[in-house]
Amino acid sequence: MTRFGVMKHLKQLEEAGLVVTRRRGREKLHFLNPVPIRLVHDRWVSKYAEPWAAALSGLKTRLEKRMEKVFEIYIKTTPERLWEAITDGEMRSKYTFGARVRSDWTPGSRYEQSTPDGTHLLGEGENLEVDPPRRLVQSMRALWSDDVKKEGTSRVTWEIEPVGDSCRLTVTHDQLREGANDQLYGGWPMILSGLKTLLETGELLTTPGSLMYASPGRS
Repeated sequence: MTRFGVMKHLKQLEEAGLVVTRRRGREKLHFLNPVPIRLVHDRWVSKYAEPWAAALSGLKTRLEKRMEKVFEIYIKTTPERLWEAITDGEMRSKYTFGARVRSDWTPGSRYEQSTPDGTHLLGEGENLEVDPPRRLVQSMRALWSDDVKKEGTSRVTWEIEPVGDSCRLTVTHDQLREGANDQLYGGWPMILSGLKTLLETGELLTTPGSLMYASPGRS
């Protein structure tokens, strides 16, 4: 395939929302956006097609050398309502497998994420930038297991852009070491799909993550 053909194909994927682009100096980086793929999977993919989906996911991981994960989703809501869903502890617990977040959401302030009963800390960090209802940048230190604790601190950026009667939400999880534990970022497609479902329908979305943490005996 020619260079022109590749560029044309990437442009089509970008317009379809399957590829997200980021500029870094003179470079234009392309990332697969797994959120719409996950939405199609949840609705249409049967258990017989699951191995194929898993194989494609593995291919994506191998092709992305940089440990910067970008997720994009469109939600029919207002920026203010979307910001509330991100920062309100009660609302957020409905799509983050029951985990509750607490903070006063001011620049430089601390936030904590804990189990529903508040007995175990799952994550913590600092609110580096707070610009409601457009942009939230946070450091993140995962604490839910010894394996993720070893990964240290990464960064999560939430960016909200109004598009007509909807919003484009882009979540960038970066400052991850190469080969970082995929528990740190693997849940984002389920979390964002749950957020979309909550705001558009008022209902909770059942995902592998929600089933796992709803199981008896788990915190």
